[in-house]
Amino acid sequence: MRSPHHITAHPYANPYEELGSLDRGPLDEFLVEDTEVAEAQDDPWAPPNHRRKGRRKRRGRLAGLPFAMKAVVGLVVLAAFLGLADRWALLYAERRAADDLKTRLHLSAAPEVEIGGFPFLTQLADERLDSVKVTVPDVAAARVSLAQVTATARDVRLDTDGPVSVRGADVPRLEGDVLLSFADLNRELGASQVTFTGEGRDRVRARGTLPVAGHDLRLRAEARILRDGDRGIATHIGGMRLDIGDLATYRPGARAAQGLHLSRVSAARLAHETRKAKALLSIPSVVRRLGVPDHVVREALRNESKLTDLIGTPRFVRQAMRLNLIDLALDHPRLLSLLGFDPALLDALPRLTRPVLVDRLSLAFRLPEPPSGQLRLRDVRVEKDGIRVRLEGSDLAVGRP
Repeated sequence: MRSPHHITAHPYANPYEELGSLDRGPLDEFLVEDTEVAEAQDDPWAPPNHRRKGRRKRRGRLAGLPFAMKAVVGLVVLAAFLGLADRWALLYAERRAADDLKTRLHLSAAPEVEIGGFPFLTQLADERLDSVKVTVPDVAAARVSLAQVTATARDVRLDTDGPVSVRGADVPRLEGDVLLSFADLNRELGASQVTFTGEGRDRVRARGTLPVAGHDLRLRAEARILRDGDRGIATHIGGMRLDIGDLATYRPGARAAQGLHLSRVSAARLAHETRKAKALLSIPSVVRRLGVPDHVVREALRNESKLTDLIGTPRFVRQAMRLNLIDLALDHPRLLSLLGFDPALLDALPRLTRPVLVDRLSLAFRLPEPPSGQLRLRDVRVEKDGIRVRLEGSDLAVGRP
């Protein structure tokens, strides 16, 4: 009987390996497996990370783009930053220019300045701007205010002391316009009682009331707008009259048609007011001005029927309207009172001479004399909202003493 540990030697087997296999039995294998399990249990526990197993390595957004595309994107981003810097510099320059103009021109508010052309920084480096537009509101001009002055300068050459310091500028060419608003004229000249409106290309109509000696007289006038030389506009005012209700009309001036005259309604009313008619015919100077023969007047004063026939004729009405009542007021103040005139009004009307009224309604103004170069008016026309004046300039210098 063979021993359980009997081993048949292989002719080529290693005797040491066979001896080693005799030392490991089934128990040894069990112990080895148990030791590996224990070592695994000694490691610290950590929650499973499922993301790491399934997550792929991220790549940059531009990683997949070719180099040329990356270069284009970079140039676009750079251009955006440069454009932003250029616009910021433009806004800063416009604000500085507006503040400087406000100080130099003594304006109540800073004007609006718009610098044209792109890019601005290259223009500044070249010391030349394509265009500069300046809009100034509410500029005082003698007795009126210019509602708006707009001027655009072309090809402006800068005199700089570094990129942030501009000493002055040369303006070879300038174009613009000036607006005299009717709303401003109504407020400043009419004291809210006279309104100005356009009538044709070169005419302005004035309508309203004028207080005189406690009476509101209805004012009418026509003004023709003309250019006065190269830097001013003038107003020739005609058709001026002040209506005292339906009683009379006052026209200032020295001509025969000027003065204080009965209205047609008032002259025709004399035919029914024999008392007033007799008062007129009893004054020899009035009779001479009426052109009525003396014997006819004597008969009319004695006979009511003859009087009615005389004062009821159209010829008498026309002649009565030609009487200058201002002349009569000096010698016969009681007669004017009888006709319905206030003595205080008769005393105030002669002081309302034509020059006084023309000065109240004058729309004239002149452009200031520039320190250098030329600034002149090119065209004047009346529009719906006011009087617009075109202007032009050349070889102007700005900012230098």
